This record gives sequence, C-alpha cells and structure tokens, in this order.
Amino acid sequence: MRDFPVATTPAPGTMSVDWEERVNWERLRSYRLARVREQLDAHNLGALLLFETSNIRYTTSTTIGYWAFNKGERWALVTREGQPKIWDFGSAAKAHRLQLPSLYDATNSLAGNTGLQGAIGPNSGLHERAATEIAAALREAGVEGEPLGVDMAETGVFMALQAEGLNVTDGQQAMMMAREIKNQDEIMLLTQACAMVDGVYQDIFEYLKPGVRESDVVALAHARLFEMGSEFVEAINSIAGERCSPHPHVFSDRLIRPGDQAYFDIIHVYNGYRTCYYRTFAVGRASQAHRDAFKQSREWMDAAIDQVQVGKTTADIARVWPEAHEFGFEDEMDAFGLQFGHGVGVGLHERPIVSRLNSLDDPVEIKEGMVFALETYAPAKDGRSAARIEEEIVVTSDGPKIITLFPCEELMVANEY
Repeated sequence: MRDFPVATTPAPGTMSVDWEERVNWERLRSYRLARVREQLDAHNLGALLLFETSNIRYTTSTTIGYWAFNKGERWALVTREGQPKIWDFGSAAKAHRLQLPSLYDATNSLAGNTGLQGAIGPNSGLHERAATEIAAALREAGVEGEPLGVDMAETGVFMALQAEGLNVTDGQQAMMMAREIKNQDEIMLLTQACAMVDGVYQDIFEYLKPGVRESDVVALAHARLFEMGSEFVEAINSIAGERCSPHPHVFSDRLIRPGDQAYFDIIHVYNGYRTCYYRTFAVGRASQAHRDAFKQSREWMDAAIDQVQVGKTTADIARVWPEAHEFGFEDEMDAFGLQFGHGVGVGLHERPIVSRLNSLDDPVEIKEGMVFALETYAPAKDGRSAARIEEEIVVTSDGPKIITLFPCEELMVANEY
C-alpha cells in the first residue's frame, strides 16, 4: 500500500483576494484560446464552430448555467485572429456585453437560435439564418473556403451549413487535443474543486447510518457543495448494499442498512472545472468480503498510479488492470467504465481515455500537464457488494500528484458498532 497523498498543488480558496496569487483569469483565457488556435493549424482548419457546452466555455469564457447544457442553442466561432464570436440564447448575448466588456461587444456577442432542438419547426428558417451568419463571419475572417471544424450539432444545422457551401469537417478532435494539457490556473481550479469534495466526504462519512437513503446522501452532497461555492452539481452516484454489484450508475431511494457496503461518486463544477471522485465505505460494520474487495480495488489503483509517468502511455496503465472476465463481465465493452481512466477539465470525459477497450490498440502518450482520473472497481465475493475507488492525478515531471485527498488507503467504517 502506498503512503497517503499529501497536498502538492495549491487549493487556496474560493475567494478572490489582493494579498495572494491565485487564479489569473486573463492568463487562463489567453492560454485556452492559444491552445485552440494551435489546433486550428495542426488540423488544417480555417475555423472551429462549437456547440458543445464545455468547448464553448473553454474558448469564450461564457456560461449561462446548466440549463443550457448541450441544448444546441448557443454556439461559438473561433478563427485565427481576434476574439471568438458567441451566439447566445436571447438576452444572454446582451448580458455578456455587460459582464465582459473587455471581450464582448455588439460585433461578437450576438443572439442566436436554432429552433430549440426541433421545437420550432424547420419552416421558421432558423437553421438557414444561423448558417448564413456563420458564413458571413467566415468571409469577414478570410477563411470561408477553408475547412470548418464542427464539434456537434443538430442534423438540420449540418445540412444548412453544407447548403451554404461550407466545407464542414470534424472539429471535436481538435478541441480534445487543445484541452488535453492544463496550465497552472486550470490545475489550481481542479485542485480547489477536489478540496470541496474532500469536505463533502467528511460530511458523508459522519452522516452514514442505517435509515439514511441513498437519495438523502445525494441531497446532503448537493447542499454542501453549493454552500462551498460549487457552480453546479452534475451528478452524485450513491450506491449501497445489493445495488453495488453490478454498478447501476444511478442512485435510488434505497434505505442503507447495517453492514452495507456503499460507494459514491461526486461530480461537480467549480468555475468551469469538474471533479470525478469515488470513495467506498462500510456502514456500521465491515465483512471480510468487503475488506477483500476494497483491498483489491486499492491494489489495482496503486498499480495504475505507478504507471503515470511522462513518456509512458495509457496502454501501460490499462495492462495492469484485469481483463473483463476476471471480475465478472463478458468482454471489455460490457465492463467499460469500471477499470477506467479519463481526462478531467471543463468536460467530465476528456483525453486521455484509459481502458482495456481502447488503450491497448490505440495508446496515448502521458504528458506533463495532463490531469486525469483513474477508477477501479472490485466486486465482493458475497455476490452483492463492491468497492469503487477513484483518484484524480496531475502529471508532472516529478511523477504523479494526487489531488483527491480524502482517506482511501483502507476501508473506512462509518458509525462503527
């Protein structure tokens, strides 16, 4: 068992202060936009047209909350020069001009609408209007005839872009490459987001007892995260007892009972940056099956962390994990997401993705500045319980730095009898 992790990346707090260097927002914005423009050149693109919410946040530093998450009602256009353009939902465009006047004015913060995912019918001409405005912006930037990378959009929007004569191609890989390496500000935000979850797990550990529902833990976690400054809570996995195996990936109203094993995943957003952070407990008492499952999950985790070195690949990590049939699944597709790794940033699943499904045949080099989560899962021999562990890791030239610090070296028993 490795030594417990200690804080090595700063999480100075959620306030902005004059007496300490914290997140430098201008440096963050400049870094992200420069990364995107590097990928325009690398992928031979004239521009990127972005509908996916995380990509828009990364390139424009604008948000209108989780309500707008991937509804397709806001989009951004990034070309080689100048500030990106954002088409936003109604009055949000005017709000950006008021909130970020150094970045947005009436020329690059515009109202837009593509029909609310088909709720406004195609006869309205909204798809064609959007395509016409995008084409005009490309002409203005001098890149109309060059490939236009698009991350995701409704089918009708793609058809309208093609009807406008635009050379539409895939833009999502360019954005995934841009977001792959984090700068010091992104790492600070990711660390601060984890520090908030550290505190929530302390509350959960003290709260767990018979009679508490899985959904009650979800409510507790939401409340505490918002109290600490979370932007929104994307998901709380709350799983206990016989629901642990196989992992259902959704909480219920099940009452937690004496002797249950229970695991949780906390996914929230702080200033645009997410967490994905599992911990496992026993409630009241732990059986040998519980302890064995936890020990196995921890050993697979430690073996994976040992492979997190600059110059190694995601295949090196995936190889230390068991094959699907070794822990009760038919194949790697069936077991996907259990022995698993994924980049974490403005999106929940960024590069690199680590799994025996994809990494052995298509490995990705581990690079300094990557931040990713590693997840392991071990079903218990009792046929109902399981252990789930997740650590978030910053890749440095000195080796892996763990930023998920709530104790996870051995199985913790909440309210032990």
